[in-house]
Amino acid sequence: MSDHFDGKRFFNPTVPGGYRPTYRSIFKMLRTPRSPWPRFVENKGKPRLDAKLDPGDVAITFVNHATFLIQLDGMTILADPVWSERVSMLSWAGPRRVRKPGVTFEDLPRIDLILLSHNHYDHFDAPTLRRLQRRFSPPIAVAAGDAPLARRLGFSDVRELDWWDKTTVGGLKITFVPTQHSSARGLFDRQRSLWGGYMIQSGARRVCFGGDAAYSTHFSAIRARLGAPDIAILGIGAYEPRWFMAPIHMNPAEAVRAHRDLGARHSIGMHFGTFQLTPEPIDQPKIDLTAALAQSGVSDRDFVTLEEGETRIYRFGME
Repeated sequence: MSDHFDGKRFFNPTVPGGYRPTYRSIFKMLRTPRSPWPRFVENKGKPRLDAKLDPGDVAITFVNHATFLIQLDGMTILADPVWSERVSMLSWAGPRRVRKPGVTFEDLPRIDLILLSHNHYDHFDAPTLRRLQRRFSPPIAVAAGDAPLARRLGFSDVRELDWWDKTTVGGLKITFVPTQHSSARGLFDRQRSLWGGYMIQSGARRVCFGGDAAYSTHFSAIRARLGAPDIAILGIGAYEPRWFMAPIHMNPAEAVRAHRDLGARHSIGMHFGTFQLTPEPIDQPKIDLTAALAQSGVSDRDFVTLEEGETRIYRFGME
């Protein structure tokens, strides 16, 4: 029992009455007309997974959707890994990728830690996780309630975390931070496990992986409790129609507000461009982000999007 768990199900304390979409509203959302996406898009990014990093440097590689490689302090973290063709409980139906992963599975460096934000299929991809476990057998951090599934996939070092719980791997300090979202892998397990993001700290460096999130007071709370991140990775896609998606996904303007609430030095947009989950056009998140930055006065050098496969190295030195 807690402010976000009633003994049976988790809930969002930031949503009055909780977030409980009806099956009728879900079917209405799924029937909303969708902008056509291309069947295939060529990736433009070039990974630099073996780039030499000086002390204090952080390398961020955007693989696709919400999958990121985060390299710092000699460690490589893989967040919400998805290499499957579809993100669905069915291998032959559901959202299908329109581009290849920006990093091939075979080219992955040694993975020292996997972070899973929650159990939705576009973030918790069982086939990919089985491959990662067989190849690297790394520690894996999961939200409260998801440890049994991770163990069934073969992981032995499973760190199951509630909001604000901490764990350490090597020299990294990992804190599971709150977000406003939801969970489910079927029709009868809604809100049976938690959701959230991660603050990764190595020495003076802090990287916040935002997971899936609506805009909420959680971002200000994270800054107040853990300090402002040097880099935040924030969702900017899958946000229409707002009457349905606003309680669980930020739009780009809200992501800019989250960037400011966190006090992040730099932010990177994610959760767009690979799987069509909602009606907006494939390029709309980037267009709306550009407009939101101009309106807010935040520099487009401080809040960016990366090409799938692109590595960006942030050089902070030993400051």
